[in-house]
Amino acid sequence: MLRKAKVLLPGDRARMIMIAAFIGVMSGVAIIVFRESVEFVDEIALGWGYELLGIDKGGWRRLLLPILPMLGASLLIPLSLSFPGEVNGYGFTNFLRKVNLENGVIRARSLFIKIVATALTIGSGNSAGVEGPIAQIGGAVGSQVGQRFRVSGKRMKVYIAAGCAGGIAGIFNAPLAGMFFAAEIVLLGTYEISSFSALVISSALSTVISRAYYGEIPAFPIPAYSIVNPFVELPLYTLMAVIVGVTAVMHIHFFYGIRDLFRKVPVHPQIKPIFGALLVGSIAIFFPQIMGNGYEYIEVSLTGDAIVWQMMVLVFLKSLATSITLGSGGAGGVFAPALFIGAVLGGAYGGIVHYLFPAYTASAGAYATVGIGAFLAATTHAPLTAIFLLFEMTGNYMIIIPVMLTAIVGTVTSSWLYHDSMDTVDFTREGIDIHEGREVAIMKSIRVGKAITEDVDFISETANINHLLQLFRFARNSFYFPVINAKGLMVGVVSMQDVKTILHSEEERVCHLVGAICTRDVIMLTPDTNCYEAMKLFDVKGIDEIPVVESQEEPWVLGMLKRQDVVAAYNHEMLKRGINERADSIRMLCSAG
Repeated sequence: MLRKAKVLLPGDRARMIMIAAFIGVMSGVAIIVFRESVEFVDEIALGWGYELLGIDKGGWRRLLLPILPMLGASLLIPLSLSFPGEVNGYGFTNFLRKVNLENGVIRARSLFIKIVATALTIGSGNSAGVEGPIAQIGGAVGSQVGQRFRVSGKRMKVYIAAGCAGGIAGIFNAPLAGMFFAAEIVLLGTYEISSFSALVISSALSTVISRAYYGEIPAFPIPAYSIVNPFVELPLYTLMAVIVGVTAVMHIHFFYGIRDLFRKVPVHPQIKPIFGALLVGSIAIFFPQIMGNGYEYIEVSLTGDAIVWQMMVLVFLKSLATSITLGSGGAGGVFAPALFIGAVLGGAYGGIVHYLFPAYTASAGAYATVGIGAFLAATTHAPLTAIFLLFEMTGNYMIIIPVMLTAIVGTVTSSWLYHDSMDTVDFTREGIDIHEGREVAIMKSIRVGKAITEDVDFISETANINHLLQLFRFARNSFYFPVINAKGLMVGVVSMQDVKTILHSEEERVCHLVGAICTRDVIMLTPDTNCYEAMKLFDVKGIDEIPVVESQEEPWVLGMLKRQDVVAAYNHEMLKRGINERADSIRMLCSAG
């Protein structure tokens, strides 16, 4: 039906806007289905389950609390076995990979998987957020629409981002935040007018759908806010932003450290989420605030009624619980946990400074409110998203000044201490800078070992120049030869340029040894070096061949890497990915109809 409607649209730009509007409406509907699913599981597990086990009565029955998150983790097993690799863990990084480095083809079943898996995880009390999954759900909607219109890869990215914008806008009742979330995080800071209009339309219409169903209720009821004394509070907010930046970096390291630890645990992958749920449930026996997305306790922090020492402890415990849930294989996102940590960190800080300077500072709730935006910005490196989210949630212009200050300072602090945001750590570990674009990422994904010419000649350092000239005479398209010692290890490289000065003297050609004229201080590559780094060396050094050795410590010659080898490997990879993308698109279209 969508393909037939395509011909009725007047022009490319009008077509894109109308499609973005459709994506926004569908994202709004998906939000409703998703939220209702999470609330349904929550009502069964944390409502009916509490009563069934008698946990609400307290006493020894509180020890039964871990059963509930463990049950939710157990129900993930059939889903995980049916769709391996698509259910467990924090999936937003892979989502960014598909959007920015691959073809943007997201299967329709992702809608079902993300809704069910996240609902089971969060609804049963495991610590995670719904915002990452809802962005992926909206992105899947945009991808499905793009596939049916058979759009280009660039336009596909715009439609996916429009779906993400609609998802975040609808879930927070904040269209500006949804729009900037898609631009800063999904599109990596792209603000082109053509794509931005699609994000605006999708965010607006998704918010309309969400408000029509849930009403114009903000994500968090935030009390009135004001700056008591700007000369005292702004420096205090600046100090808080630095603390937030440091804490954000610790949270990122902690998150991936716990995940790496779970990957090393010698337990079946399907059991790990249950074990993680047991740990989270055990923590929740004493601190139930860490369960689920934590929205209820965020509201307590924002009103200023939370206890300072408790909030300080929850900064660590929420980070731990979220890391365990997602690191062990639970499904969900890190957006809501970031809001929680920001609220309790800001609330604890605000409680302390208000105790010290009661006449010059606002209540702890004000600092908790600002802390939400600051910590979110510091972990995602997306300050505009955080600023507009807080503004739309409060509707208060007075909050803009401290939120802008803390979001920027927090982001600068965290990025200065650690280059990566929560979503880019895995890319850096793979040697990929996702902001550099798809072409560079592909070059970095190709290893030198797959591109080298292994059939190469080399010469001993004790050979004379006549032997070397014989080697040059029969060589094919090669101007450099590795020079090896008696042990077979490479000690240098020799080229025709090195023998030019003695070509006309037979006596010198016989007497001189290759080891005396070869260049010994040479660049060597290993098989694990990526082709992007190799190509940079070709350009910087002005050479066309580089020897490849087993390792820098033991330079056994494996072959020579030529510039044309890198180009051929890149073209082969692009061709392979193009075939796969086309096959995926055809498969998606066939399965859809």
